[in-house]
Amino acid sequence: MNSQQILSLSQLEQLKTSGAGYDILRYIGLPDVLGEQSETILYFLGRQLARKFDIQSLEELIEIYQLMDWGKLDLVKKKKKEWIFHLMSDSGFLRLKASFPVDFRLEAGFLAEALQNLKQVECECTEDINKRIHLVKFSVHFIS
Repeated sequence: MNSQQILSLSQLEQLKTSGAGYDILRYIGLPDVLGEQSETILYFLGRQLARKFDIQSLEELIEIYQLMDWGKLDLVKKKKKEWIFHLMSDSGFLRLKASFPVDFRLEAGFLAEALQNLKQVECECTEDINKRIHLVKFSVHFIS
């Protein structure tokens, strides 16, 4: 595949598989290979992946999260310089119960880049994991 090729939602739908192998690679294999910089690299990998899509709306972004089996992304609070999203899913619930550490840096990077492209404003994203209620909160900060 050409590195400049833009992916469509229909191409993403063709890749739908179950996620156990993905989770092993993501949460065990990649951190071993990437070492201490794992979280930073995954964040920027997420940003790079978002550049591969021509996301035209928040609805398309939410659909991509579901197709990637990352979960249901909900915009819960919208301020001038910050948007708050919640991410919930059955698979996310299971990941949060895992005996190994999980993070959502890839998803955070993807969200930051996708919104930066949609809003044409530089932004960064942080995540907060609440294991008690099985919720991931993303805070997207718009930098003007």
